Amino acid sequence: MATALNIKRKNIDLPVDTLQKLSIMAAAQGRSLKNFIESILISKANTVTVEVSENPSPSGDPWFNDPENMASVQRGIAEMKAGKSRAYSMEEIRELLGV
Repeated sequence: MATALNIKRKNIDLPVDTLQKLSIMAAAQGRSLKNFIESILISKANTVTVEVSENPSPSGDPWFNDPENMASVQRGIAEMKAGKSRAYSMEEIRELLGV
């Protein structure tokens, strides 16, 4: 089970009828409602696989999967933060391109 060092307390709100059903289920197993709900949530969480993508694109654009492209993005961010570069508006870009 979890130790005091790796537990986070969180209050949750549940409908009354849900709590009543869970209370009956917990009592049927001879457990407290709190312990019963915690065990259900822990069991469910342990069955889920969470994958975190390094791709910052909300649409999953594969361009960002290329390490060279990401290195270029990171360099650009660093340059912006260092004041070595600036962002251009769409109007400025059109003007530069002569569009």
